[in-house]
Amino acid sequence: MVKHIVLFKLKSDIKESVKKTKLEEIKTALEDLSKTIPELNHIEAGINSNPDESFDLALTTHFNSWEDLKAYVIHPDHQKVALIIREVLSERACVDYEC
Repeated sequence: MVKHIVLFKLKSDIKESVKKTKLEEIKTALEDLSKTIPELNHIEAGINSNPDESFDLALTTHFNSWEDLKAYVIHPDHQKVALIIREVLSERACVDYEC
């Protein structure tokens, strides 16, 4: 199994109310990918609740293989969500590992 873990930080100049709405939109859009990408075994998106931490959203996904992860990355539905994220993204961190 391959786990793909991504952390997102939104731009700091976004109003808090707008940021909250955008995070909910991104979370829903990411989790909805499970309906259209068959290679995706598991997806979970969580909005940070700890004000002492700097990243706003965490994404955890599971795949059977590296090929499945690659298929997910280039899938048109994933690309649509990536565009939504890039509009407001300040930083991104990612770790992929086998388990």
